[in-house]
Amino acid sequence: MSQQLPDVQASAPDVTVGLSQVGVTGVDKLVKIARDGARPIILMAEFDVFVDLPSWRKGADMSRNMEVIDEILEDATREEAYRPEEVCGDAAERLLQKHDYTSRAEVSMEAKYMRRERTPETDRETQHTVDIIASATATEEGTREEIGARVDGMTVCPCSQGMSVARAKQTLEDLGVDGETITEFLAEVPQPGHSQRGHATLTVEAGGDPEVDLDDVIDIARDAMSARIYNLAKRPDEDHMTYRSHADAKFVEDCVRAMAEGVVDEFDHLPDDAVVTMKQSNDESIHQHNAHAERIVDVRTLRDEVRGEE
Repeated sequence: MSQQLPDVQASAPDVTVGLSQVGVTGVDKLVKIARDGARPIILMAEFDVFVDLPSWRKGADMSRNMEVIDEILEDATREEAYRPEEVCGDAAERLLQKHDYTSRAEVSMEAKYMRRERTPETDRETQHTVDIIASATATEEGTREEIGARVDGMTVCPCSQGMSVARAKQTLEDLGVDGETITEFLAEVPQPGHSQRGHATLTVEAGGDPEVDLDDVIDIARDAMSARIYNLAKRPDEDHMTYRSHADAKFVEDCVRAMAEGVVDEFDHLPDDAVVTMKQSNDESIHQHNAHAERIVDVRTLRDEVRGEE
């Protein structure tokens, strides 16, 4: 006769303090994302899974958490019918159902995503890497899902470029070039400024089912910087990136504001209470520190600010 094992997790803790997150991190799973008329995308995703824990309970059921994650992610792999945030949402809702002591369940994932594209001048096929960010939080009031991406690009400092413009203008004047020609030249030939690798993060979190296209999120984030960058670049492509970035010099703050404008223009279907997170970090080339700016804001406030409404 087998001995009944004690449920230590369900006993009372020595210190009766509730915990906001208890769970597991770094769970690797293959996830299959379906696409219309194309082969599915296979992602190697890393999941974090949490539930809250009341003050009267010693521990969470870790094995049950893993069981739920395995169930939903295996279903996602077989069915080929989930967006990344829906995988997280289903898992969070199942966690909430299976833990009678839990009032909040959270599931998040990150994965590498490869997109095919063509180089800007030589029109050669290449790929670029994107970090997908997805999560969901389930409570008795409902489930809120988040989808987003972290992308790389290039920025050029307007301040340093302004100094180069002043130097070029003075040099041309000293050489006897007339003012009108100087103005036309500087308008056509962007002057140098120190450049940096930029990292843009854009996520959208909402309740209900306001579908947000991941590719649109990626494009907004990439286009918010001075120029896109490409894994493959022949000389004409390098010239294109250099020219474009210097023709659209941006501070780190400008990049966040460009993301804000892109969200308002592209996602007019989002509810007012949807939350947008926008972050820009630049790896400075002439400083030992880096630059960072961010904004977390609800869509109603963001629309009012971008459109200049009170």
